[in-house]
Amino acid sequence: MRLFVSSVLLMSAVTATGRAQQPARLDAAAAGRFAALALACVQKEYPNKLTHILNSPADVKAPQELTPAFYGCYDWHSSVHGHWLLARLARTFPAASFAPDAVAALKANLTEARIAGEVAYLNAPGRETFERPYGLAWLLQLAAELRESPMPDAPALSAALRPLEAAVVARLMAWLPKLAYPIREGEHPQTAFAFGLILDYARDANPALAAMVVGKVREFHLGDRDCPIGYEPSGQDFLSPCIAEADVMRRVLPPDEFAAWLTAFLPRIPTSDSAGWLPIGVVTDKTDGKLAHLDGLNLSRAWMLEGMASGLPPDDRRRRALMAAAAAHAASGLAAVTGERYEGGHWLGSFATYLTTRRGISR
Repeated sequence: MRLFVSSVLLMSAVTATGRAQQPARLDAAAAGRFAALALACVQKEYPNKLTHILNSPADVKAPQELTPAFYGCYDWHSSVHGHWLLARLARTFPAASFAPDAVAALKANLTEARIAGEVAYLNAPGRETFERPYGLAWLLQLAAELRESPMPDAPALSAALRPLEAAVVARLMAWLPKLAYPIREGEHPQTAFAFGLILDYARDANPALAAMVVGKVREFHLGDRDCPIGYEPSGQDFLSPCIAEADVMRRVLPPDEFAAWLTAFLPRIPTSDSAGWLPIGVVTDKTDGKLAHLDGLNLSRAWMLEGMASGLPPDDRRRRALMAAAAAHAASGLAAVTGERYEGGHWLGSFATYLTTRRGISR
């Protein structure tokens, strides 16, 4: 089934002359199409890519037996942010026709018994690195969404998820003091992206974790200079190492300090309203799951560029170039969220929802 993004969603961001306008935003029709992508996969067990440590023959089990809440959407982290998508859109469009189905899927999977199974899996021997940090960061985003949501079912869902939330926080707080270096790559292990998600969660929910993350961000990145953005993207990136680092730094530094840091870190950001300074990632084969990552790169760059612009002083002239590049990336990335291929359909809707609801910038 082909899913078209609405014209309202893609109102985009750029005029025919390339002049920046308002960022792309979400309407109820497009939200319904994104919700359909998650509803089609959160209870779809196969195909499934397991990242699974076998401790004994007893660990040879089907995905739903191993991780009984987050067994769908091809892999664990995609299932987690698929559930986040449903919570986010049901909160944003509570009267939409898809909202009852979204809530029903959340209630079916986020039960006390299923979450207990997730905790047991996470805490089993040999799984200390499971989904660290990407999937764990998205789990905390799901916890934050449910905690903040005014939906009538949200308190019970939040309570059911809480044991796994606590286990993830404990896992991260044990790991962060031992992490001596940042992980600078364009896929799941990247720390800058995960730190942004974790920090957005922790500032309200866990000040101790927030302080730990802020400390690591400053330790790892305060002295960084001249990021080689011309080397990006790598062939299967869905995250930008340079842009993600700047996006997490705007969460840590006040605007004037962030502006000065950004001058040293990405000194060639122009002050014009042209998007050409940051070329869009090109997908040459959408049936190849790794090559299709670049559609996600365009979406994540778009929201991170908007985030960077939001962190600068209002009169900083680089905001125009950042927003123009964000608009171009958003238009390309959103056009790819069609659902034609499961390689992208099981996860791109979450990235599109994060972008268009401005989760990392406003609540």
